[in-house]
Amino acid sequence: MPFHGPELIIILVIALLIFGPKKLPEMGSSIGKSIKEFQKGMKELSEPKEEKEDTSAARLEALEREIASKKAAASAQEAAAREAAQPEVEVASNEKSAE
Repeated sequence: MPFHGPELIIILVIALLIFGPKKLPEMGSSIGKSIKEFQKGMKELSEPKEEKEDTSAARLEALEREIASKKAAASAQEAAAREAAQPEVEVASNEKSAE
């Protein structure tokens, strides 16, 4: 049963008399905020949870890729360090054989 013009005006006048002109705007804004929060909560409940799971799965995959790239960079650095150390050993072994 929707409210029509005269019924709505009567309700607003009664509310103005009961709560006063200072409280009425505050009450209106608090009711508006409550309605928005209620709608937001209902929207969250009606949305499927798969979207939230997809975002967490995407984050997990991104972290795994980042870890793998860091491991690859670390192993490349270790290999470069080994190669840098190896020629010194070969040079030392060449000097021994030359003597």
